[in-house]
Amino acid sequence: MGKPHPFELRRRVVEFVEEGHTHRGAAAHFRVSIKFVNDMVKLKRETGGLAPKRQGNPGRGKLSEVSDWLRTRTSEKKGITLDELVLELRESLGIDVHRSSVARRLHKLGLTHKKTAARS
Repeated sequence: MGKPHPFELRRRVVEFVEEGHTHRGAAAHFRVSIKFVNDMVKLKRETGGLAPKRQGNPGRGKLSEVSDWLRTRTSEKKGITLDELVLELRESLGIDVHRSSVARRLHKLGLTHKKTAARS
């Protein structure tokens, strides 16, 4: 995902439109898209500011609310696999997720799903 446009550009675009220029004219003048101009004018009208919104995933997901369950389950059954966790999530909690999602959540929790080799 790209970076948001600089605040100064946002301010100048909105001021240009507020001076009476069209959105198309502002887009051509500042070499930005018409959608950008529309979005900035709308943002200024709705919030009173031009600060960019937060980008990316805010961290919510299907597994964010069951982190304690995952931690407990992996500590109860030491050798549980990702596929077994996916199956238990589906059967017991009704959550249908891909195994990579479970792996990412375990990683965020600082847990590992890898087994240690038996020592002789």
